[in-house]
Amino acid sequence: MKKVLASLIFMSFALAQFSCTDKIEETFKVNKPEYMSYADLRSSFSLKSGEIIQQPGKIYFKDNFIFINEYQKGIHVINNTDPTNPQNISFIEIPGNVDMAVKGDKLYADSYIDLLTIDISDMDNITEVDRDTSVFPYIIPDYEDGILSDLDMRKGVIVGYTESYETTEAIGDHHYYDKFPRWGMEFAGADMAINKVSGSGTGTGGSMARFTLYGDYLYAIDKASLHLFDVSDGSDPTFTKQIPISWQIETLFPYKQMLFIGAQNGMFVYSLQNPANPEFISQFRHATACDPVVVNGDYAYVTLRGGNLCGALESQLDVIDISIIEAPKLLKEYPMTEPYGLGVDDEILFVCDGNDGLKIYNASDPLTIADNMLAHYKEINAFDVIPLGNVLLMIGADGLYQYDYSDLKNIKLLSHIRVYGD
Repeated sequence: MKKVLASLIFMSFALAQFSCTDKIEETFKVNKPEYMSYADLRSSFSLKSGEIIQQPGKIYFKDNFIFINEYQKGIHVINNTDPTNPQNISFIEIPGNVDMAVKGDKLYADSYIDLLTIDISDMDNITEVDRDTSVFPYIIPDYEDGILSDLDMRKGVIVGYTESYETTEAIGDHHYYDKFPRWGMEFAGADMAINKVSGSGTGTGGSMARFTLYGDYLYAIDKASLHLFDVSDGSDPTFTKQIPISWQIETLFPYKQMLFIGAQNGMFVYSLQNPANPEFISQFRHATACDPVVVNGDYAYVTLRGGNLCGALESQLDVIDISIIEAPKLLKEYPMTEPYGLGVDDEILFVCDGNDGLKIYNASDPLTIADNMLAHYKEINAFDVIPLGNVLLMIGADGLYQYDYSDLKNIKLLSHIRVYGD
């Protein structure tokens, strides 16, 4: 027994010696950034004729026009005077664009780290009238695996990666890739200095929006903060302040002098009684999950999407009682498949359940929503909606759909603009 014990001790010592001194070769994937220079970014705006939709993102509606984000490419402009025959009339090229909002005849859009003010008073001659540079955090796009190398924010904004494989030597546990931790890098420079940002009425955005307007203020969120811009002079927005909210905030929804902010760990409510100075009212916490929020009356509706990077294992629709706004409480949970955006028009609730399609409910009784489904369009992959009284705009993986829901017993498809992406 003593010989066996001595042998084990010797082997452990030998392995320890090996792990601390021997060289080990490691092969790993390297993601080298591809840049667009700041000069090229700031001269890239252009108006083009209508283009096919390939990768749709956020949607926005104003004065019979639908604006559809082409993810990180720009904005499609759709003339929707006749919802049965929408016309794709132009494309606004804006590299890095994800979000937008419209007040009067000015469209506000992000372009990577910049804020653009765009004059849409003449739809045949859309022009950039103002650009705020470096008002949003520098974004490092996601990559599937490997390490990030040669990051240099002085070169411009990152528009993609060149992938390669490298082999190096490491001693023991001192791995080369430890020099490049991936976590915490998506919004590098989030505390960077923000410079001054050198018809009437606002439009309507979807529930996935990160931009929204209230009064004379544009509100925009990054993953941790709320940015305020005074747009009383529509052609010359002025940055006023940045308010820390929480990590992983995702969506904005204004409702009756309040701003509801959807985050991966809950819903935050801020008062907009003084739009220049939003004040915290309350927070509702839920399991970590991706979640937009919409509100009607005494109820807030939140979709929680589990899986992937969203945290939670289960997906569901939460109904939250906000009759006492200082103390929101969960009223009811309903299982869902893969929910994204949602919309509410009085007592009608629209839920985009990803691959399980668009679901329409009578939500007059929040305790029996699942028992009161009005329609279920399973054949589409639904992302977000905008209810417009009698017409519903729905954006999905395969295009823009419009439905007439004026007769809830006979909901009709009005039109469909297809996606032709890969």
